[in-house]
Amino acid sequence: MKQFFGAFFGSILGIVFATIIAVLLIIAAVKTSFSSNDSEQQEEVAVVKDNSVLKLTFEGAIIDREKENPFKDLGDLGPLLSSNGYGLNTLISKIRNAKTDKKIKGIFLYTKTIDAGFATIQELRNALDDFKKSGKFIYSYSEFYGQKEYYLASVSNKIYLNPQGALEWKGLSMSLLFFKNAFDKLGVEVQVFRHGKFKSAVEPFLMDKMSASNRIQSETFLNSIWNSMLVQISIDRKISIDNLNKMANNLEIRFPEDALGNLVDKVSYEDEVLSEIKTKIGIKEADKINLIEFDKYKSKSSTELGSETKKIAVIYASGSISGGQGGEDEIGSDALCKTIKKARLDEKIKAIVLRVNSPGGSALASDVIWREVVLAKKIKPVIVSMGNLAASGGYYISCAADYIFAQPNTITGSIGVFGMIPNVKKALDQKLGINIDTVNTNLHSDVGGIFRSVSASEYDYIQSGVEKVYDVFTMRVAEGRKMNQADVDSIGQGRVWSGSDALKIKLVDELGGLNDAIAFAAKKAKVDLYNVIELPKQKGPFDALLGKESELESKLIKNNLGLPYSFFKQLKKTVNMKGVQARLPFEMQIE
Repeated sequence: MKQFFGAFFGSILGIVFATIIAVLLIIAAVKTSFSSNDSEQQEEVAVVKDNSVLKLTFEGAIIDREKENPFKDLGDLGPLLSSNGYGLNTLISKIRNAKTDKKIKGIFLYTKTIDAGFATIQELRNALDDFKKSGKFIYSYSEFYGQKEYYLASVSNKIYLNPQGALEWKGLSMSLLFFKNAFDKLGVEVQVFRHGKFKSAVEPFLMDKMSASNRIQSETFLNSIWNSMLVQISIDRKISIDNLNKMANNLEIRFPEDALGNLVDKVSYEDEVLSEIKTKIGIKEADKINLIEFDKYKSKSSTELGSETKKIAVIYASGSISGGQGGEDEIGSDALCKTIKKARLDEKIKAIVLRVNSPGGSALASDVIWREVVLAKKIKPVIVSMGNLAASGGYYISCAADYIFAQPNTITGSIGVFGMIPNVKKALDQKLGINIDTVNTNLHSDVGGIFRSVSASEYDYIQSGVEKVYDVFTMRVAEGRKMNQADVDSIGQGRVWSGSDALKIKLVDELGGLNDAIAFAAKKAKVDLYNVIELPKQKGPFDALLGKESELESKLIKNNLGLPYSFFKQLKKTVNMKGVQARLPFEMQIE
């Protein structure tokens, strides 16, 4: 009886809590719907007075595209219910607007912890560098500069560090998690089928450390990313690359004063930095700076930039690739193809820019998307802009484009495929005492199942399918890049390349960001005045409401697990994996 009442009241409390959350979500959704339809109700924006300074405070994730947040007015619940993250598109748009805004005299860059890839940071850094060319200043301050944060801040005119703070300068490191020994203890055999000696996505399930080929490719692209950082920091800070490497190798930056005079300009508290900004813009110490918070600063919308009858469509393809509609942080082939097709058939859209930020995924889904890119290219220019990742399946969907842009530190290539089938028979039998007995109509009816090993003939059967997919993959790349298939194979084999190295081997056409790709697309389409529209259309408030349960679950797990969350995701993807995969090595941690 006690257990009954405990379960009963527990259920009642759960229902009450869920009801409260649902009501709050509906209120937010309804409010957003009305506000979006009310032309008189404007988004809250700051008043930009003379001698204003735009304050950019970075703490958290930077994603390619800003996500609409219908729950922002729910106080403390807002951050939990929303998908936190700054949109790179919005950041760059507002920085570009601030460049020509006569009332904005400079930018105060306050960095905390940035969760973003190096290509994203470089694209943001390039926008700040362009802002600085207008003659306006950028002052940076932080209590702690990690290497990503410092890389961004190094574009500034002056860099300030808290007197009790720290600056990390030690070089880049990449870690991979290996599961083989754990699986051996569990009695799980992972059967692997692959093409590509560099296709290291399967290594965590076969080995307890990197293979020699994987170590070679990892060292190559990691050094390429590091060197591209050093070149830009060297130019802006006027420090030789040799000296930057020496400081890292000897761990010379231990205390704030060690960074003084080379990596930072002054060791100061935030109020002292603000005093210097007052001096810079010519106001008295007693006066108040009009600091404009980034989210309150209004940028020009695309509809203000050109012709309504001539548009450039930016289509975002972010996340792993799968069939169907996809989901949060996932590219669904059906959904993306529908978006590309709609842009292809829209006569007002004169060119398409496909923004790819993907480690790959299903080879079949990648080919389905590839076909839609080919069809679009027959009608109008299709330009690819690569973000942090455009590898394996991410490269597959890119290779048919007319032209490909990448950042020097984009991770791309990984032209290779694999498949995995776990055999859990031993684990069930010896660890749990569960026996499996199977009835088949034919000799190989259960091939590909998880309750036994494959035979030699079955291995050949599955491997032949992997070889076929690899052959088609390299053929697609050869056709798209106008290369010989044998040459594609020589730079393929699953090998990962940085954007800088990919340019040398003709996997990409030019180094640049999204705005470079948009400008090139407009030139290719021969349009001068145009609007930029972003696709696919973002979910409305009620659609977002319906999809919040899984997002909330993922967010709660991520917040509680921290770094191990990426390993949890890795195992989850492995369990859910179906068919031949064109996927980057899982969850590389580069710090």
